[in-house]
Amino acid sequence: VQLQASGGGLVQAGGSLRLSCVVSGGTRNTYTIAWFRQAPGKEREFVSVISWNRNTTHYAESVKGRFTISRDSAKIAVYLQMTSLNPDDAAVYTCHVSSLSTFPNDQLLKVARMYPDWGKGTLVTVSS
Repeated sequence: VQLQASGGGLVQAGGSLRLSCVVSGGTRNTYTIAWFRQAPGKEREFVSVISWNRNTTHYAESVKGRFTISRDSAKIAVYLQMTSLNPDDAAVYTCHVSSLSTFPNDQLLKVARMYPDWGKGTLVTVSS
């Protein structure tokens, strides 16, 4: 499975960006796909996740109400619409995929090691 994230860039505080993640090389469309981010000097953190059927979505508390995750199952693509960006959102964003269509509990959806495949990230820079 290959993942390609795109859509990052430089934006002023308060601005918006839309990240895209396209999954290729897979044999199913029931992947669970998540976004994580890592800022310089900080650990990778969970941002958002969406289930294969869109019935389950979760967000980190820091992005709730500002970010929206969606997916196009026909193309196996996931999008992250980010609004009201602030400097704390600046990071490299990566999309991760799991072949599991369901997880034992919701907390595991937010754990990076549950996703064995991820792609090269896209950089988001927010100027104040």
